[in-house]
Amino acid sequence: MAAAGLCPCRALLVRRGGALRALCGSVRGLAAGQETHFGFQTVTEAERREKIYQVFESVAKKYDIMNDSMTLGIHRVWKDILMHKMNPSPGTLLLDVAGGTGDIAFRFINYVRSVRERQLQRKLKHHQNLSWQEISESYQEDKFKSLGDSQVVVCDINKEMLKVGKQKAQHLGYSEGLSWVLGNAEELPFDDDKFDVYTIAFGIRNVTRIDLALQEAYRVLKPGGRFLCLEFSHVSNPLLSRLYDLYSFQVIPVLGEVIAGDWKSYQYLVESIRRFPPQEELKAMIEDAGFLKVDYQNLNLGIVAIHSGFKL
Repeated sequence: MAAAGLCPCRALLVRRGGALRALCGSVRGLAAGQETHFGFQTVTEAERREKIYQVFESVAKKYDIMNDSMTLGIHRVWKDILMHKMNPSPGTLLLDVAGGTGDIAFRFINYVRSVRERQLQRKLKHHQNLSWQEISESYQEDKFKSLGDSQVVVCDINKEMLKVGKQKAQHLGYSEGLSWVLGNAEELPFDDDKFDVYTIAFGIRNVTRIDLALQEAYRVLKPGGRFLCLEFSHVSNPLLSRLYDLYSFQVIPVLGEVIAGDWKSYQYLVESIRRFPPQEELKAMIEDAGFLKVDYQNLNLGIVAIHSGFKL
């Protein structure tokens, strides 16, 4: 109820897009020297942003391979669950932030195409009295609009991650309804009230000012729009937590060195997971940004969680 009581003020503040971005920019400039964390290190906010940029610049080319290695491929299942939770329909406009290599974007396109195909099949069944030529013309016309005006915009701050994503899209044949934008989650280069859905998968823990990123998510979503965050979280089971720590700190950095030749970057990624707010704390932060009906779903006993909220 407290979140609901604060919502009108928050909504009014967030909608003043230009003024808010200017204010956030000023605050960020003043706070650049403030201390924060980079993994388990204490650094300034400016240093953290630079170090994180260097991490993803370094791992970009091996990012997908390492995801498979670190999670034994389970990250693919988690992303599929995120997409089914979103359940997008043709016409949905999605913003995928920190989505450089395109995993969420490609799933979105496949999902919408599948929905669109089922709609087309139902339409044809209801027009069995049409001639073959009429059916063929109708099918071809709808086939050219396989996404039904849906679009996904992939926004990432790292040029190398976007480069890898674009190369994958070209190799896999994705082009319709897909665009790539270089941008900062803390200061998105988009108008207010633009998108139906905002996703950020395994990216928000790498944002220096999570509060600003959440405010920006709220700003760019249309009224009624949905926020979805897939991120590593905190395991509640003590035994599993100890095993998870052992695997994370003893195995993942070694995999990073063997596969990507980069121990330090993967050591940071493990440490960043441990420093990330637990489920309830992140839920409260999302509510503070103005979102309502905020909840979360733990996957694999909390190794990851999907947080959801609505701009109402």
